[in-house]
Amino acid sequence: MSAHPRVVVAEDQYLLRDGLTHLLAAHGFDVVAAVGSGPELAAALRAEKPDVSIVDVRMPPTNTDEGLQVALAARRETPGLPILVLSQHVEQLYARELLADGTGAIGYLLKDRVFNADQFIDAVRRVAAGGTVMDPEVIAKLVAGNASDPLAALTPREREVLALMAEGCSNAAIASRLHFSEGAVGKHTANIFAKLGISASDDTNRRVLAVLAYLGAA
Repeated sequence: MSAHPRVVVAEDQYLLRDGLTHLLAAHGFDVVAAVGSGPELAAALRAEKPDVSIVDVRMPPTNTDEGLQVALAARRETPGLPILVLSQHVEQLYARELLADGTGAIGYLLKDRVFNADQFIDAVRRVAAGGTVMDPEVIAKLVAGNASDPLAALTPREREVLALMAEGCSNAAIASRLHFSEGAVGKHTANIFAKLGISASDDTNRRVLAVLAYLGAA
């Protein structure tokens, strides 16, 4: 990724699209396209192959799930293409599908729960770097939709650790949130991987697989 990550912004509301463009530019991003419809987004993703794309769910021409449909198609064409969904709504089916390939570089934030610029810019950078960033409310709705519990073997503390992992938190951030040592977090994550049957591999991929199990998508 370049020093000035290349971004495509897809948002049908002009004021929000313009605001996002200026905010990203002020934080060192290169906004290579800012579009207001699904077809424009598809064209921009094919032409630009950006470092990260910020995508609204409901866009013209259908004003239903156009943005997510285009994002999913782009991920099928270019596996691992970084996508940050910024939406008013939780679309459970598509959120699961975005996560299901296990490659990371995915985020799903709710517009009315982004409380400051630093929070948003940090999420964009983490997705661009290959991370997974999920709003806790999105996670809650996905988990509520599960018919079965894949995490029955986990202790309550391990579930807390995994929930924060699903939000995209590092071990250090989890330690800070739960007020215990980073070493203790490491032991909990090792137990989580073992109980979920996730074998030793690249740590980022292990975390993604654990999050998928947490969401019932694995």
